[in-house]
Amino acid sequence: MNKKFLNYLWILIYILMVFMPLVLLMILPKPDGREFLREVSVALGFLGMALLGLQTIPTSRLKFFTKAFPMDTIYTIHHGLSVFTFLVVLAHPILLFINNPETLRLLNLIDAPWRARAGVVAVLGMLLLVVTSVWRELMKVKYDIWRWIHDVLSFLAIGLALYHMFKVNHYMALTYQRVIWLVLTGIWLATILYIRVVKPIIMIKKPYKVVKVIKERGQSWSLYLKPDGHDGLEFEAGQFAWITTESPFIFRENPFSFSNSSDHEGNVIAFTIKELGDFTSKIGGFEEGKTVFVDGPYGTFSMDEHACKKMAFIAGGIGSAPVMSMLRTLADRKDKKETYFFYGNATWESIIFREELEALEKNLNLKLVHVLERPHEEWQGEKGFITADILGRYLPKDYQDFTYFLCGPLPMINAVEGALHTLHIPPGQVYSEQYEMA
Repeated sequence: MNKKFLNYLWILIYILMVFMPLVLLMILPKPDGREFLREVSVALGFLGMALLGLQTIPTSRLKFFTKAFPMDTIYTIHHGLSVFTFLVVLAHPILLFINNPETLRLLNLIDAPWRARAGVVAVLGMLLLVVTSVWRELMKVKYDIWRWIHDVLSFLAIGLALYHMFKVNHYMALTYQRVIWLVLTGIWLATILYIRVVKPIIMIKKPYKVVKVIKERGQSWSLYLKPDGHDGLEFEAGQFAWITTESPFIFRENPFSFSNSSDHEGNVIAFTIKELGDFTSKIGGFEEGKTVFVDGPYGTFSMDEHACKKMAFIAGGIGSAPVMSMLRTLADRKDKKETYFFYGNATWESIIFREELEALEKNLNLKLVHVLERPHEEWQGEKGFITADILGRYLPKDYQDFTYFLCGPLPMINAVEGALHTLHIPPGQVYSEQYEMA
């Protein structure tokens, strides 16, 4: 199936699920209308409820969904849509209070009916959800702890909001509305059940064992894993997976790009990981035979996902891991397509894969350009950051025909995308993989 068609199809399905309750209210029999602001308030309540429940789908890692959209794009949209959903839900009671100030008494959780209490607590839960998500790093909340908070608040908000809707029982007294919301609730529950129960069970039944750990430059380690009692997985060069050494039910996992060739012999998979946090700092101490659980592959950041006649890779630091996977795959395929790699690092000594990249430059049709932020005194190459000027100096005249792959920290991605825009590279030929996905 054409990928663009698949993307549009999923967007259409998502929109239909969001607006179907409202559309049916407009075209099917319903109770007599009430004050205008009250009806708008109810409509926003329905819209906010649908958006809130459907937020379970984008982050569920369902393969048929993640094949259509890049994961970093999914998470970016999820973050923005979550804030928008909260504002829609918040507008629901505000309009109700404006229409009838006497309803402000419903904020009194001691005397208010249970349906009102549920609605108020649901909104407060959503407020905490947004605050702890948007300002997680500022609040210095660890990712795994935040994820538990996120899940508890999400389930609390969805459950109480549904209770509120069914107990108000005005439009929900209509049979078709009850059916729609029960079906939508079933979809949300099935999605949650899959990601929180079924997926961990699958991971436990298909564990991996550490084969070896190799120290790389730049405080990085290459972790090699082999399947234990199963055939392993197939991946496309450039994709990634979530890995954990604890029970998958704890949900304390981290995403890393595959760094070995997708066309290598055998079923061993490899990740190259930089020491950046609690989990990554322990990679070097992993012993042979240690159990690791893997959830993947994911991502569309792959030369096999796109029609690539000529390619330019642009990466910073550990962003070279998926690039190495693609370069190693090209080497295994003996593919001589024209390829450029602009690689930004702090110093010469911190360049991960430095020696292997030099060998690949000789064996492939590859032009390697190092850009150092803090070069040594004898350095004759490019200095500072990857800019439009640097790209323009090395790329050939037909550079607008290339497919560009960007991987690195978000500030670098934004800067390089701006440089490519300056060079008039069509956006449809630029694909990026960001570190910040949660």
